[in-house]
Amino acid sequence: METTETTENYAQPSAEPGLILTLEAQSYLREAGKWANFLGIVGFVLCGFIAIIALFAGAMMSMISKFSPDPMAGGMLAGMSGLITVVYLLVALVYFFFSLYLYQFGSQIKKGLMFTDTGHVTIALGKLKSFFKLWGILTIVVLCLYALIIVVAVIFGAAASSMLNK
Repeated sequence: METTETTENYAQPSAEPGLILTLEAQSYLREAGKWANFLGIVGFVLCGFIAIIALFAGAMMSMISKFSPDPMAGGMLAGMSGLITVVYLLVALVYFFFSLYLYQFGSQIKKGLMFTDTGHVTIALGKLKSFFKLWGILTIVVLCLYALIIVVAVIFGAAASSMLNK
């Protein structure tokens, strides 16, 4: 039995660009780059605020727990302080990457359009792709968490209902 190999010929991209941006399209990208830079910088600042809040939120929760009249509630508040710190730091980290991708897109697209450099434009569009990919992944994670919360709430509701009917 003789095997035959099949080879497929893929068209190689030509050296000439297949897509030419009009002046209007370049203007839109330049404007988007300015806004992306602005949002990236503001995002970095907010990231810093969130991280600072994360570091002090745990200490504040511990301090509040000392003044609680109920020792059980005070203990729960003190125990939650570490969790709150970790959650806020994770939020700051995710927000940092959103800001970073936006800032990098803005910087690269402005350079690419200013110097008519395809390399910078390609890098910029790659950063924009990464921004939307991160957004999509985060959306999927949040939707899964919502679904999990709904399932757990239904299970607990059914269990509580069955306990009341007994």
